[in-house]
Amino acid sequence: MLIGCVKKGYFCKKISMGLPEIFNIADRHEFDMLALKIFEHQSLNNKAYRAFIDYLNIDLSRIDSIDKIPFLPIEFFKSHDIVSTGKEVAETFLSSGTTGTTQSRHLVTDLSLYEESFTKGFERFYGQIEDYTILALLPGYLERKGSSLIYMVDHMIRKSNSVHSGFYLNNLEELKAKLVEIDEKEKNVLLIGVSYALLDLISDTKMHLKNTIVMETGGMKGRRKELVREELHALLSEGFGTETIHSEYGMTELLSQAYSKGGGIFETPPWMKVFTRDPEDPFSKLPEGKTGGINIIDLANINSCSFIATQDLGRKIHENYFEILGRFDHSDIRGCNLMLV
Repeated sequence: MLIGCVKKGYFCKKISMGLPEIFNIADRHEFDMLALKIFEHQSLNNKAYRAFIDYLNIDLSRIDSIDKIPFLPIEFFKSHDIVSTGKEVAETFLSSGTTGTTQSRHLVTDLSLYEESFTKGFERFYGQIEDYTILALLPGYLERKGSSLIYMVDHMIRKSNSVHSGFYLNNLEELKAKLVEIDEKEKNVLLIGVSYALLDLISDTKMHLKNTIVMETGGMKGRRKELVREELHALLSEGFGTETIHSEYGMTELLSQAYSKGGGIFETPPWMKVFTRDPEDPFSKLPEGKTGGINIIDLANINSCSFIATQDLGRKIHENYFEILGRFDHSDIRGCNLMLV
């Protein structure tokens, strides 16, 4: 049953939602109830999302399960202000984009939501941030403004107790030496980097890291030939001397991340769920194991939009597990004309 006023045929003006309620979800039932509560809030307070819902002629009184919630095409973040609150914008996160393309803009009104989400998310899968030495190799992101990834990693570096933690840009030789040095001395080392930069780091070197987690954030950004995940991870594993390569899945339009500890299988935190849609019918949900467009519910996005239809292709494996298989070509994206609403 839908919580609150939408089921009765009218809207509540506000909902009461605190951090503990979102980030302490115990089971799927709690997730569904909170998702419906947030949908109720956003369908009233988010002008772009409400216009999208109205365009689809959806009867809000019939939204009594999360399976019926419409997902906003991610392209709306390029053309509309996606906000569900009247609070002042504290930070605008921008997608990397390419020359001549429009960037996505995530207008964040409460940075504590983002900080709580990425901190609890990371620590759920890897333990306390304070216990890690964090080395970041994110040149493409570090060289521009408005990167949500840089904001996250910078926060983690400052929270780390290690004097060795920090960002690296073009000083790859220094990073190589640092990696070898601290890998021999420290138990928990995280090297997080964009794919092409990690490949540059091992282009003429083969390491034998024992205590380092190598985590790629994806993206060749036109710097190198695009590789399938298996090929990329094989090259990185050989170069760094590690058995597995970890991955982070996030995007400008989300305030939560999923992580893979190997094999390209990602796991979401309890306040984030992934579903798949039929590529030919964006409003048709697919069963587990079927390849389709990735839809995401991110409850941390309470002040923007929690229900997003991405441009990624993948498959849901189980309740909290999924795999990314590629991206839609622009010509394959259905429903782009809805951005005119």
